[in-house]
Amino acid sequence: MNANPSERQIFSVSQLNRSVRNLLETQLPMLWVEGEISNFARPGSGHWYLTLKDDKAQVRCAMFRNANQRVGFQPANGTQVLVRCRAGLYEGRGEYQLVIEHMEEAGFGALQRQFEQLKQKLTAEGLFDNQHKQPLPNSVSHVGVITSATGAAVKDILSVLQRRFPSIRISIFPTLVQGEQAAKQIVQAIADANQHSQCDALIVGRGGGSLEDLWPFNEEVVARAIFASTIPVVSAVGHEVDFTIADFVADLRAPTPSAAAELLSPDREDMLNQFEGFEILLNEALSLKIRQLEQRTDYLQKRLRHPGHRLQEQTQHLDHLEIRLRRAITGKVQAQLAYMNTVRDKLLAQNQRPAIAQRQKAVAHSTKQMMRAVAQQLSNKQTETSQAMQMLDTVSPLKTLGRGYAIIRDNSDKILSSVDQVSAGDTVKGQLTDGELILAVTATTTKSL
Repeated sequence: MNANPSERQIFSVSQLNRSVRNLLETQLPMLWVEGEISNFARPGSGHWYLTLKDDKAQVRCAMFRNANQRVGFQPANGTQVLVRCRAGLYEGRGEYQLVIEHMEEAGFGALQRQFEQLKQKLTAEGLFDNQHKQPLPNSVSHVGVITSATGAAVKDILSVLQRRFPSIRISIFPTLVQGEQAAKQIVQAIADANQHSQCDALIVGRGGGSLEDLWPFNEEVVARAIFASTIPVVSAVGHEVDFTIADFVADLRAPTPSAAAELLSPDREDMLNQFEGFEILLNEALSLKIRQLEQRTDYLQKRLRHPGHRLQEQTQHLDHLEIRLRRAITGKVQAQLAYMNTVRDKLLAQNQRPAIAQRQKAVAHSTKQMMRAVAQQLSNKQTETSQAMQMLDTVSPLKTLGRGYAIIRDNSDKILSSVDQVSAGDTVKGQLTDGELILAVTATTTKSL
């Protein structure tokens, strides 16, 4: 049944194509499409025209010059690519097409997306946080190397360690470093190293390569094995510009395997120079201490006096005290006698003979008591003096000399205490109790005590 011609909405071809184009561009969001390039064309305008296809279908595409200038590779027929695009319609021919805004190689792009997704996941879990990273030991004596046993990386590591510090121990845990089985072997090697617990640090890595070659070090199982390691792990994957998930989760990232070996090994020459510096400081400190002790010895030697001199001084002091005491007693007695005579004369003048006689008896009695006290005090002082002299005589070196010992001095009168202070042919002085001997040294013998 035909509708009324006046009610029909009639489109021109241009209007139809424009409507379809607007519908496609507004209803479909930005798309990611993967396919193989065919019919690739690059006209003088700088725009690219191509067909993306798979084994069942194909679609025409256009990538304008302002967008294709940012592509980092050279596309060609047969290249598998991943494109970000929007759907549209070329109105002039009424052909459906994709307008490409970004293009990357499909294999690389897929791996890169996996890399970014895993990086975001592990970042959210905190595996990359610095608070979880173990510090490397100050002194590394045993290094574990997890890499291919035949690759260039292990040769570089061994060469650097041998050059810098040959005494460092090395344990190699050989694994595959690319391919499907590599990640599993790397995880097992890390577990084996931790089980033996002999290594101070682990180097996990390989030489350079493509993203696909380095991919085992972007596997989640490898990242979690490195995170769980109780031994500090240094990641050394590829070249300086290469970054893997293992680099982010490791306790330390080295730009190359050789750099990892340098980070873990001390420089032998630097260590020898440091030891030489310590030796110089030690010698200077010992020399200073010896000089201080020599000065202290000289000071004490000057203060040291012969016990006999001290005894003589004490004896002289006692003699002076005795003389002063006798003078004081004599003076006191004379004063009392003078006073007594004065009193007697006065009494006689007063004819008090009985009282005088009684006072004379009292004075005589007091005089006797005083003389006995003075005599007792003198006796006590003499006894104390005798005891002090005996004690000093006991500790006197002269007493020791009297028992057959001698004091040996060199020509500068320095007392000798060891045979190391003289040599055969020297002359020394030997002090005895009654004189001094000049002795010639013919030989020295060291006797262990």
